[in-house]
Amino acid sequence: MSELADILERCTSAAEDPSFPAVREWLDAHPGGKVLGHFQVYFPEEIAHAAGMLPIKLMGGGTGVQIRRADAHIAAFVCSIVRSTLELALSGRIDFMSMFVTHPICDAARHSCGVWARNFAGDCQILYFPHNATSTHAAEYLTGEYRRIAGAIEAQTGRSIADEALRESIELFNESRRLLRDLYAIKRERPWLVTAVEAYTLTRAAGFMPREEHTTLLRRALALIEEREAKRQDRIRVVFEGGFCEQPPLDLLAVLQDVCYIVDDDLLIGLRWLTEDVPTSGDPLENLARSYLGTSSYSPVQRDPRKPKEHMLLRRIRESGAEAAIVASAKMCEPGLEEQVGYAQALDEAGIPHLIMEFEEKMVVFEQVRMEAETFAESLLFEFA
Repeated sequence: MSELADILERCTSAAEDPSFPAVREWLDAHPGGKVLGHFQVYFPEEIAHAAGMLPIKLMGGGTGVQIRRADAHIAAFVCSIVRSTLELALSGRIDFMSMFVTHPICDAARHSCGVWARNFAGDCQILYFPHNATSTHAAEYLTGEYRRIAGAIEAQTGRSIADEALRESIELFNESRRLLRDLYAIKRERPWLVTAVEAYTLTRAAGFMPREEHTTLLRRALALIEEREAKRQDRIRVVFEGGFCEQPPLDLLAVLQDVCYIVDDDLLIGLRWLTEDVPTSGDPLENLARSYLGTSSYSPVQRDPRKPKEHMLLRRIRESGAEAAIVASAKMCEPGLEEQVGYAQALDEAGIPHLIMEFEEKMVVFEQVRMEAETFAESLLFEFA
């Protein structure tokens, strides 16, 4: 399994190193290449890729970046991911970026674009998703938004985005999402073959390296994981809910995986947002828009009456064969904290055991989390015995 260890090390370096080594390697190999950074949760990376840009997912600085400059530009009571992502820009760690795109997923993310525009040399854009996903005009509106963003990307690269190039990018990202679905299928069906930290690392790396490279690594990693000889342990099966935007520290996931199997989650859901392949025939931008609206996952930052989030969580638990849920929220995250109430009520009504917790990307002490998780898991093991 040394080859798998090498792949995991490569992915960990790409995903966790605040110097962005994989991005800088790509820039060294592509002189004059341009990088587009986009904030959580979802962005149609195919558009940037078709223009020759490297799209990367900005999701904060984690424990490796101390917030010093950002607090002079944005309130300290704003969630950590918005502040630490801005810190990456102000400290020069992402000076290679030519374009930044954010989304109005919350007040902090919406208004951060103005702060970026005043302090970032590159182009800053806001991608507005439809407020009413069920409107008969939603697909037309979102296609227009994608065209507007495509125009801004073309202005940055000096390169037109041909439909055929966009179709090729869609095919690449379709394969990437298929492989991620395969990874999650292993988590659901045989969670003893891959730990929560390993699965998360393999997924997170997709946001920081060329998708061609990541797809090759993930395909090989899946084959090696299938070859593992591991035995099932007596652990409860849980769904982790609450990682749609700000990400929990790896050490927190490591604590949880010691006491339970995380068989499904919404961690980095934007990388898996589209649940089926995007069609490649017809207008590719329209296909991306219709896929976002019609064949996609759910999160607290999308309002879609066809996907009541409480029902979707219960469905996730049911389809993954989970016995319980961990409902988490990042500190100061209004969408996450708001949904915790609805989730807890729905789980109570369904008689599903659940643990409520709060996290922050910069957490470094986990004794309390470990004690709560162990107590929760052990009580259920006795109950189910």
